[in-house]
Amino acid sequence: MQTATPLTIGCASGFSGDRTDGVAPVVQTLIRQNGHALIFETLAERTLALSQLAKNEDPDRGYEPLLDDLLQPALEPCLQHGIKIVSNFGAANPPAAARRIKQLAAGLKQREPRVAVLSGDQLDRPEQLDFLNEQLGDQLKGLEIVSMNAYQGATEIGQALRAGADIVVAGRVADPSLTLGCALAHYDWREDDWQRLGRATMAGHLLECGTQVTGGYFAVPGIKDVPGMDTLGFPIAYIDETGDFTVGKADQTGGLVDCRTVKEQLLYEVHDPAAYLTPDVVADLSRASVSEVGPNRVRINGVQGHARPDTLKVNICYRGGWLGEAEISYAGVQAEARARLAADTIQKRLGSQITLRFDLIGVLSIFSDDDGKLQAGAKPGQARDVRLRVAGSHQDRRVAERILREVTALYTCGPAGGGGVRTSLRSRLGSLSALMPRDLAPAGWRFAD
Repeated sequence: MQTATPLTIGCASGFSGDRTDGVAPVVQTLIRQNGHALIFETLAERTLALSQLAKNEDPDRGYEPLLDDLLQPALEPCLQHGIKIVSNFGAANPPAAARRIKQLAAGLKQREPRVAVLSGDQLDRPEQLDFLNEQLGDQLKGLEIVSMNAYQGATEIGQALRAGADIVVAGRVADPSLTLGCALAHYDWREDDWQRLGRATMAGHLLECGTQVTGGYFAVPGIKDVPGMDTLGFPIAYIDETGDFTVGKADQTGGLVDCRTVKEQLLYEVHDPAAYLTPDVVADLSRASVSEVGPNRVRINGVQGHARPDTLKVNICYRGGWLGEAEISYAGVQAEARARLAADTIQKRLGSQITLRFDLIGVLSIFSDDDGKLQAGAKPGQARDVRLRVAGSHQDRRVAERILREVTALYTCGPAGGGGVRTSLRSRLGSLSALMPRDLAPAGWRFAD
């Protein structure tokens, strides 16, 4: 990448299932601004496990399901204008994602892209399994493991870009590493330049959740108003050679970037602002300064960086039994009382077999708990439009299915006037975490064939 100007990098996805119509405005803005890179962040712990299950069924699947929708608006213009694409949309199957990208590019009137594939996050070697068994012991016994992945960092992304990759496809890398890898290549920073790495990591942290930093997760009507929620623009960061950076958003889009949106996102999912741990660096944002430098432009200075941890976080996902859910509505006279009576009836019929959760949606839901006591936190009231949700999980599918049958039976078994029953049964995934010495999980990369 060229180093004459600050690294201009956009993000066009914050998770698997995000809006896909925000890609084009980001790409168009990057082109107008002679931008350098575009990232897509599409992974979460559960997302990766689901991708592994899809790969188990079909070796050509297991990557981001919306890959085509995300890439088609971006692929040709990015190749034409030299904008690098970096993403973890490889999920459980980066090689298959790379093959699909090659297929999408085949019909374009552009040169064939050089696609790099990262590896090393999936853990299956004997010494890795031995270590995890030693660390977690009884916690692993009897579990049906779905996936085991280490959070890799930015080093290999930077190496692939320096070697000429147009597109880098990763599996489980830490979310900020997508941005940091681009900065490593753009400025040719050392991998122990902790100050710069810490700063660029926080730029990646602001980008990684997409429109959260441009007002999406921030908006509260009448308190924190955000214009154009229906056309939220995805964010763009401008990282200079010191690692300090400015955050904005795609041109001619809705949303808002100000000190408030940036501060909220800076602290999002950060357990310790003085020690934000990543595979690349320990970032310290406790003394950072945040200032507005123009409309929808915020400058972040003063993030510090310290030596990276000696370990990598590992996530283990396993099959966690079955989740049964069923809902029924009550309206009008004594609606809330009827919904509570229905919950009490289900509790008495099933409570000895399975731990249940009851929600009176609109009355008592988010602030309830999972101990089966519906009254916790709220006294009975006079709500006239109530939807009762009953949920419970069990290793035995047949036990979980009883929730569906019992709620459906309320149609005639009462209380009076229940309707609109909907039911769902699906397998659950559980997770465990551990720390693994990084030399036990070396990362790598190669160009796709």
